[in-house]
Amino acid sequence: MKVWFNRISESRRSMVDLTGSEFSIGRDQENDIVLTSPLVSRQHAVVRKNGEQLELENLGINSCLVGDTEILGGQTASFTPGAKIRIWPYTLSFQAESASSFSQAEIEAHLRSVMAKLELDIHQKLLQRLDLYEFEGERGANQDSIILLENNIEDVCRDMNLFGEQNEPLLEEITGITLRDQLVNQLILETQDDDIVFDLAVLTSNEFDVPATLVPERETELHSLLSFIREKMELNALPDVSSRVRKLEHQFNDTFHLVRPHLHAELRKYLILRAIKKDLKDTVFGFGPLQDLLRAPTITEIMVVESDQIFVERDGIIEKSGRRFLSEKVTEAIIERIVAQVGRRIDKSQPLVDARLPDGSRVNAIIPPLAIKGPCLTIRKFPIQRLAMDDLIDFGSVSRSAATFLRSAVIDGRNILVSGGTGTGKTTFLNILSSFIPYKQRIVTIEDTTELRLHQEHVVTLESKPANVEGVGEYTIRDLVTNALRMRPDRILVGECRGGEALDMVQAMNTGHDGSMTTLHANSAHEVLERLEVLILMAADLPVVSIHRQVTSAIDLIVHIDRHPGGQRKVTQISELTGIDPDTKRANTTDIYNFRQSTDTLRPTGYLPSFIDSLVEKKLIELDFLYENYGELSETVEASNNGDHH
Repeated sequence: MKVWFNRISESRRSMVDLTGSEFSIGRDQENDIVLTSPLVSRQHAVVRKNGEQLELENLGINSCLVGDTEILGGQTASFTPGAKIRIWPYTLSFQAESASSFSQAEIEAHLRSVMAKLELDIHQKLLQRLDLYEFEGERGANQDSIILLENNIEDVCRDMNLFGEQNEPLLEEITGITLRDQLVNQLILETQDDDIVFDLAVLTSNEFDVPATLVPERETELHSLLSFIREKMELNALPDVSSRVRKLEHQFNDTFHLVRPHLHAELRKYLILRAIKKDLKDTVFGFGPLQDLLRAPTITEIMVVESDQIFVERDGIIEKSGRRFLSEKVTEAIIERIVAQVGRRIDKSQPLVDARLPDGSRVNAIIPPLAIKGPCLTIRKFPIQRLAMDDLIDFGSVSRSAATFLRSAVIDGRNILVSGGTGTGKTTFLNILSSFIPYKQRIVTIEDTTELRLHQEHVVTLESKPANVEGVGEYTIRDLVTNALRMRPDRILVGECRGGEALDMVQAMNTGHDGSMTTLHANSAHEVLERLEVLILMAADLPVVSIHRQVTSAIDLIVHIDRHPGGQRKVTQISELTGIDPDTKRANTTDIYNFRQSTDTLRPTGYLPSFIDSLVEKKLIELDFLYENYGELSETVEASNNGDHH
């Protein structure tokens, strides 16, 4: 049996081929599988064959994971070949003789590690030839600088004999992912207008491409291959770039074997050299390995943990990207480049920055001395396509009945608070709810970094501002909420309440600004009340009972969102604040909808909210949707949507 293992922080894996029915794992050299880490016990675990199954017994002090199950010392667990075993800081996979345990993500990470090693070697030799940091400053990304850099890359590759016979197996290994990246890049760069003809000039243009360095003959061959792949995969039949890229990422290998015979040596050399040039040009002039990740439509978040560890979130799942920075110095330089474009700086005197990119993406960067292991970067990308409530219904994130109810509540001017943990999609949901606000109303949005995109005409967008280098000029969310009250708003939308602004928001809701909305970090609808209590006490020393009375009179609905295993976000509670408990003197909540684990659905509880008469009288909903008839939007609601508020 083959056993693959590697440190979690590394993409390169080791393999041992074992015989027999029992294998020992530990840090002592006598073990069948030796894991050299002080966190691993001398004899940490033993794995035994049991028919088609395998059984792991944990002999160590520290726990280990079999799949997603934690196994403590002295415990055993059964698993099938191919399952992931984690003994910190290692991950192991026991592979059956007839099957492969590698996931697509693992294969990609390995291939990218091969590519990264090549580029690291080339970059180090380039540093001996050129002052690459001069390119960032005095030279910039002008045509002469790009050509000079490309020529030196070619010289270095020639000196290294990169395309010599001894490297043929290596280059063959990375050809597929290089070609796929080229096609993904083209899909992203091409126009969104489906009526435009598939054009070579458009598709082969990157930010730092110079036409003079492209070889027309090879570009034509490359274009033909990519066109063939698009046709075979029927990518043009898909409605948008996100779905095209997603299909390409998951199914490329099913088609690649058809084009592999046409990738002759010269074309493969040209393709790989083109990719190396692009990556190094991105490093010198752009955002390095983040360049493609930033514009990839399937990626929603980018997380740089260390220079050689870049994680991404796709479809709610966090995974290693396989990409890496060439060095810690390069990482810091690119972080500085990112924050500089929004007029901010980051250095040892100011080692933390929270900012917004021109496209709306949120950036958080932190460097030493605050970040002990090296510079860290988190980018929450601004979505290319704005989601609608119908999309959430299709995703299974909310039921059609609940969506109908929330829509009617927004139109009726109910104050709504959206709660959830980190990364549950609170702001996205708030953005969707805001789309139901009548067009003629004046809306003021207030955020730390602007993420809300309202389509109404009368919208005032405010954004907080940190203090400058001298420590002055700060304007907080609370300052902006206070100011918004003087701007004659119909509704106030606060991206997230994190501090004393919660008091101002509650007071605003209590003073005639019906239909206002905000989000709050909390793990349940009930916890929202405790969080609000703490946040309001940060602003004013008020009696707890007074706080709860204000909250109850201000907020009508709490919509809670959870992130489920597998990354899917779902609305799990819609609750009404229903007064003060006479015994505890605290606010009560009653669920209108709650999530049923047994059926994996969000269903009405049968409780009718106190404002139901208003919704019915205005013909926004019909009562039966709160019981069993919640399959379709009523004609009444559709008529209201098309009439009164547009």
